[in-house]
Amino acid sequence: MTVLVSTRVRSFLASSARPAVLVALAALPVAVLAVFFVLPVTGMVQRGLFASDSFDPAVAIRVLQRSEIQRALWFTLWSSGLATALSVALGLPAAFALHRLSFPLQRVIRAGLLVPFVLPTVVVGVAFRELIGEAGLLAGLGLDGTPTAIILGLVFFNASVVIRAVGAAWESLDPRPGEAAAALGAGPSRVFWTITLPALRPAIVSAASVVFLFCATAFGIVLTLGGVRYNSIETEIYKLTFTLFDLPGAAVLSVLQLVVVIGLLVVAGRLRSVADPAQSRVVVRRRRVSLRDLPVLLSTSVLVLLVAGPLLALLLGSLRVDDRWSLANYAALQTPGFDPPLPVPVTTALMTSLTVAVQASVVALTLGLLVAFAVTRRSRTRAERRVRSVLDGLFMVPLGVSAVTLGLGLYLTLGSGALDFRDEPWLVPLAQALVALPLVVRTLVPVLASVDDRLRQAAAGLGAGPLRAVMTVDVPAVWKPLLASAGFAFAASLGEFGATSFLVREERPTLPVVILRLLSRPGSDNYGMALAAACVLAATTAVVMLLVERLRVPSIGAL
Repeated sequence: MTVLVSTRVRSFLASSARPAVLVALAALPVAVLAVFFVLPVTGMVQRGLFASDSFDPAVAIRVLQRSEIQRALWFTLWSSGLATALSVALGLPAAFALHRLSFPLQRVIRAGLLVPFVLPTVVVGVAFRELIGEAGLLAGLGLDGTPTAIILGLVFFNASVVIRAVGAAWESLDPRPGEAAAALGAGPSRVFWTITLPALRPAIVSAASVVFLFCATAFGIVLTLGGVRYNSIETEIYKLTFTLFDLPGAAVLSVLQLVVVIGLLVVAGRLRSVADPAQSRVVVRRRRVSLRDLPVLLSTSVLVLLVAGPLLALLLGSLRVDDRWSLANYAALQTPGFDPPLPVPVTTALMTSLTVAVQASVVALTLGLLVAFAVTRRSRTRAERRVRSVLDGLFMVPLGVSAVTLGLGLYLTLGSGALDFRDEPWLVPLAQALVALPLVVRTLVPVLASVDDRLRQAAAGLGAGPLRAVMTVDVPAVWKPLLASAGFAFAASLGEFGATSFLVREERPTLPVVILRLLSRPGSDNYGMALAAACVLAATTAVVMLLVERLRVPSIGAL
């Protein structure tokens, strides 16, 4: 009798403690998200749809009726759709080759193809201009300043998303249904369309929706490759803010972009109606390459050339000074540049970028770890499950809101009254942390969700307290993904440009901001310094991604 009462008391205390633990874990991330994400975004809505403290849709209608706005909207839709289709078409064969086949240098190629995902978009734009510009190797194609160049840049940047998201699912896909269909006489094509493709549909839909979001919110690529002829919604927001000082117009476009993004996320969520095979984590042995894999390998080679070509052109361009080989562009990085000089030497901007990236990574890891623990704890009631599900979705929203919108929202909202934080040095790291937070959460949540809850219960039954249970059960499973997510956050923060361009202080610019400033200044010296600085940034990012690849947990992606 005494034992039964004691058990019931422990059960009651445990059921009462779960909501308290959930609140304690989620309180800090929710507060940060509310003040530094929800408040700026709602501030944008207020400026876009409210005039003189009253709702006035006429303001938004007048903005949307402008011909340049409609051109930017149409260009964003068709270029993003085409770039998404090409990214999926090139990414799927590469995902199969890199995750189901076995061949030499596979890990190096896989890490190399993932580098563009975290490269600063400004670097991507500069690399493509160096390849297809007037003095580039492919100048004869006449692609410079065309929509084709922008779309190639978007594919270069986003094919890695498809490889990582679909590859993780393909890697763990149970081969037995396909083998059974083949034994019954189905050819490879029929097996793929009837067995493999339906099983991969959630991962493909998820990757395609994320790629479309990234394409529609691309900023640096369109800005550097589109020039003044082609504008997306992102670059139009930037132009309205800093060139035309039309803040209501920029706010209306940001609101429109937010509505489209939320709608796309809802549609993508409905299309992802079957279970994700990556959750089962079946370990499949990779097979050797055979002759039938030739089309897949050729397609992967095309993607490798698309990724390597611009980066190689960027490296060679940085080593050329007055038609001869030289390291003068790299030596000039220790100076503030040439007429007119930068406020600080480029090396100082690099140190600022590294410092800010470390700070942003610490913030993103702290918040992401708390969110991951909060949403993966076992739920006993329907209300508890709903709360955890809402939290999981809530912290994915920054993934769909462009960095430009976030930066503009912070710039407009946190500039007066009690929330006058616009000149605070911690605002840039915090904004970059919010940009990287969804990557951290999406890396950690699948790992913690895969930990068998019975292990935690067994640890508790043996007398371990909550902290010791976490240290003995969760930490051994999550430490490698935690380091990998730290690498993702660091690389993403290092190249962040959209939000930073609104918030960075003149005397403490980051390296991507300095690169764009050098590009906008006349003279071959400034351009050469921009190429050298872009190479340094790309090399730093590549090293981080190689380390992340070594810490990769099979079948678990970052998206």
